[in-house]
Amino acid sequence: MSKVFKGRAVLPGHSQGPALVTRTGFNVYASFYDSLHENAEVAVCVDVGNADLYGKRLDDCVICLPFTTGSTSAGAVWQRVMGLGIEIKAMLFSQPIDPMAAGGLIIADQWAGKRIVTIDQLGETFLASVQDGDWIVIHEDGTVSISNAV
Repeated sequence: MSKVFKGRAVLPGHSQGPALVTRTGFNVYASFYDSLHENAEVAVCVDVGNADLYGKRLDDCVICLPFTTGSTSAGAVWQRVMGLGIEIKAMLFSQPIDPMAAGGLIIADQWAGKRIVTIDQLGETFLASVQDGDWIVIHEDGTVSISNAV
């Protein structure tokens, strides 16, 4: 059974992959710290402040979150992560995206030439419905389908 949600396409596109969910803020710099400093090809979350994601791989998935936290360095972090070839399938925000996250994701899109499909304003019901491992399909118009993992 599939659930469908409609959000605002900040960086539109088609993408799909397994969900990785946090119900707290996502600190971009803290999460990717080791990946950035070790020139890693994969990204394991090292943000000890995020119990939902700590120790989990962030690459090759759809990150589902309410909002981001952190500093003005987020833009540079996204550009560097994408420049390393670490692939994030999409970022799905239940709340409106904050300007720092939007700017960083747009910088990654423009400067690294790699788009992280980004949808915001999906709502709290979306975040309550999605679980780690659910299969997510994202459409260009901001429509998101969740198929629950078996």
